[in-house]
Amino acid sequence: MVLLSRYTLALLFIGAGIWHFVHPATYLAIMPPALPAPLALVYVSGVFEMLGGVGLLPARTRRLAGWGLLALLVAVFPANVYMALIHEQLHIPGWVAWGRLPLQLPLLWWVWQVMRR
Repeated sequence: MVLLSRYTLALLFIGAGIWHFVHPATYLAIMPPALPAPLALVYVSGVFEMLGGVGLLPARTRRLAGWGLLALLVAVFPANVYMALIHEQLHIPGWVAWGRLPLQLPLLWWVWQVMRR
């Protein structure tokens, strides 16, 4: 079960990172306007999601990758808040946009659990 959890989490981050390059407009739309170089930030966060996901797999990089992913999840939280605030402009139902925010906590916990094993 531990192995399945780790591989599932790794694939989740790798897939999300790839999506940053396949469809950057999704992430550009939720980028708070105060941040500089939004497209570069989308790509950088995508690279770090992929690196973190891959890094969860080998035991020797798991802890470092976990810390990196925890930091990344905290760093991108303002974009999730911004998405919730402008959800109508994005044609996203409010319950989806606001509902994503508390889901960050179980995701943080999941990364923490995987990195500790």
